[in-house]
Amino acid sequence: MPVVLRLKGYKFWFYEADLSEPPHVHVGRDDREAKFWLEPVQLSRSGRFKPVNLREVERIIDENHDFLLSAWKKEQNKRANG
Repeated sequence: MPVVLRLKGYKFWFYEADLSEPPHVHVGRDDREAKFWLEPVQLSRSGRFKPVNLREVERIIDENHDFLLSAWKKEQNKRANG
């Protein structure tokens, strides 16, 4: 479970077992965990986050979209070559 980004108290990561799914990122803070698709950026599971927090997370994902998508592809390549 590599954490690829930490910003504004949120952690963004991928689960290795999920790398066969379309690109997405898991986001956690405190005891909450949401899931967002990356292409297009869209909420998959809210994980008990308040709507205001989900909007903030979506903005962070939008601002870091290229980085997150690149990190996703890098993790997929590690899995394919590992």
